[in-house]
Formats: sequence, structure tokens, C-alpha cells
Amino acid sequence: MKHIDIKDILGKSYTDKEVTVCGWVRTSRDSKNVAFLELNDGTTLKHLQIVVDKALFNNINDFLRVGTAVKVQGSVVSTISGEGLEINAKRIEVLGECPLDYPLQKKRHTLEYLRTIPHLRLRTNTFNAVFRVRSAVSAAIHEYFQNNNFVWIHTPILTGSDCEGAGEVFKVTTLGYAPEYKSEDEYYTADFFGKKAGLSVSGQLEGEVAALAMGKIYTFGPSFRAENSNTPRHLAEFWHIEPEVAFAELPDIIELAEDMVKYILKTVMTKCKEELAFFEKNYEAGLIEKLSNVVNNKFEVLDYTKAIELLKNAEVEFQYKPEWGSDLQTEHERYITEQIYNKPVFVINYPKVIKSFYMKQNADGKTVAATDLLVPGVGEIIGGSEREADYVKLMQAVDERKMPISAYEDYIALRTYGSVPHGGFGLGLERIIMYMTGMSNIRDVILYPRTVSSLR
Repeated sequence: MKHIDIKDILGKSYTDKEVTVCGWVRTSRDSKNVAFLELNDGTTLKHLQIVVDKALFNNINDFLRVGTAVKVQGSVVSTISGEGLEINAKRIEVLGECPLDYPLQKKRHTLEYLRTIPHLRLRTNTFNAVFRVRSAVSAAIHEYFQNNNFVWIHTPILTGSDCEGAGEVFKVTTLGYAPEYKSEDEYYTADFFGKKAGLSVSGQLEGEVAALAMGKIYTFGPSFRAENSNTPRHLAEFWHIEPEVAFAELPDIIELAEDMVKYILKTVMTKCKEELAFFEKNYEAGLIEKLSNVVNNKFEVLDYTKAIELLKNAEVEFQYKPEWGSDLQTEHERYITEQIYNKPVFVINYPKVIKSFYMKQNADGKTVAATDLLVPGVGEIIGGSEREADYVKLMQAVDERKMPISAYEDYIALRTYGSVPHGGFGLGLERIIMYMTGMSNIRDVILYPRTVSSLR
């Protein structure tokens, strides 16, 4: 149906004109001669006030209920204060009735409660703002890579390999419980692909195939990890951005990651001023200053071994004792970024035993050319590395982990056909959105969160 977005109405180009708008009633109030509706159509955080002259309508109760969808025709006029616009309604049509037990009433609801009604929570200011930022972040990511000669590659969702080698792959099968099969091999031989299949944990391995032909590529799509982790930072299904670059070493990958993050932040800070102001007011004081500090300062680069020393010397009682050879916990990451440097930090050269098989082995034989980007308030948002380009060393890593070579034949073969130094990283979309909005739980930055024991 023909109508004008409320965002455009509030842009003041329709003052003193007859318009039609559609939206949902956010609040309403009634008085003796006049009623008022606050209407929102999702195009802006701001609501548009509808002034209803009761003398023109027989039954205003039809459209006063919160949640009711309406179409309004009327004239755009300045408010009494002169600081905004409103519509004097001439005709109102109810498009969708809403019952009295509508879950979103005038009171402020907790985020925990709103997670129980994911089909409705986007109608709140918080989630309107979250998903507007999510859209802007996604667009900025595409803009950045497209402007820098990267090719967007669509990698498979169904896979026969486990990129991370952590055994956290969701199995995909067309067969139900089948006790007649005598072995796992026999079971999978009878399945759709004739072998074990799963959902991709990462598009990296296929991304490297593309990068070693096209130079610079990126992937942007869902990844799936059956990690039994019920924390505010983990999802079973999340969105993943993974650039891969040929003729690149670890310093080049770090430079790319920093430049990309700053581009995203600058772009969204320009496009989503209203939303970021909302988050600063309601969720994280100092948010905009924090983001500006990231954009305007050089990120720190910190060797893993030095990081462990700093943590051991810290006058803090950590829940997990920092030890060389162990992965950094969230409390360690936040201490480094928030207490020591107060800015994002690239930690580099991790022990090879805690990192993936494909990472380039350093000359010391103990570490790999890997990096994690840690940011204040969230911890890790990027994990990357220079990839192992040497066939012999890659095969050694595969053998040490007792990985099935047959599942990685194409990937390994790349090292025999014009292999070059190359690298890349993975950015979790939801985590950078958390960082930009101040939302503390990853379940609140994705439409339908998939977590342990939760599939709605």
C-alpha cells in the first residue's frame, strides 16, 4: 500500500502536506476531546505523534491499544513547541488488531524477558536500534572489502571437514536412528553423501582456495559450532567474516584487521548517531568516546609470552591462573585491554599446541604466527594467522593431530602448486556489534539465538 516512511516524515520535507503513514502504536493517551498515538514503523527510533480529534471518529478504542497496526492519513504540522512534527489525523484504518494481553506494554522490560519473546522484541527501542546497527555494520564490511579489491566468495555450508579440528561440528544426515547398521562407516556409507557430513564451522579452508587464485577474497555468512558453551559470548550459529589474502604475512594481516575495524566503526558512527546515543544513554556510559578512542589510536601489538608475564605480575586474583601454554581466558583478555592498555590489543605468537593446524609455525618450533584482536568490554573479536604455506610442515601438523588426510586433500595440495605466503582472519559479526552497542549478551544482537538447549 502507498505510504511514506516515518523517518522521511520526521525529516521535515513533508511539513504542511497530506500524507499516509503506517505503523504500530507504541503508546497512546486519551483526554476529553483529543487522543494521541505514538506511531513507529521501524524506519527510525523516533516515534511520530498522531493527534486524533475525537469529534472526527466514532470509536477511538479500535486504535488506542498498544501494538495495534494502523494506517493514518492526515496533514503534517509542527508540534506546539515547534521542535518536532506530528500528524493531525483525518482517517485511521486498523490494519491489525492487538489484544489486551500484548506482552509489550509501556513498562520497561528486562532483556532476559525479551529473549522469551524473540518474535516481538524487535518492536522495542533497544532491538530496533540493535538491528539497525547490525545492518549498518554489515553494509560497512561489504563496502570496505569491495573498495579494496576483495572478491566476495560464497563458501559451502555443508562440509566433510572440521576446519578448526576441535570436533565441534554439527552432523548432517538424512538417516534417523538406525540400529541395523553394524558400524559408523556403514551408517555413513548409506547416507546422502556416502560419507560423514557436517555444517561448516568456518569458510576459511575454501577461502584459501579462492585467495590462491584471486589474490584477495572475503566470505560473509553463517558458521555453526557445536560447542557446549553457555556464556554471554558464544552462539551455536553466528555470522562470520573471513578475509584471505595471498602474498601476505602476519604483519600484513594485522594491518588489514585494524584498518577494517576502524573503517567499520567510523562508518557506523556516522550513519547511526541516533542509535549510538541511545545505547550510550541506556547501556554503556562513555560508549561513543570509547569508539572514538579506537578509531583515533594505533592498536597495541603484544607478544603472547609478554602477555603471560604481565598477567602473572598483575595484582589481581584471577579465577584462572595464567600459565604459558594455556589459552587466555576472557578475564585475562579484558584485563589486558581495559587495565593495561585501555585500547584494542593484538596478541601474537601463541603456543602452537593451543592453535589450529593450519597456522604458520615460527622458527622457535614452539609458537605459531597467530593473532587475536582483543577489545575492551568484550575480549576477543578477531582470530587470525599467517597460514602454513610449507607442505612438509603442514603435513607434520596434520599427523601430530591425527587428522584424516582424506578430508583435507584439496587444502594440502595447494602447498604443491605455486604456494605463497598468505593469511587471513575471522571476525564474529555479533561480537563487533556487542562492542559497538554496549550489549553485554550475544543473544541480544542476533534475531533468533541458537545456544545449548535452545532452539526456538
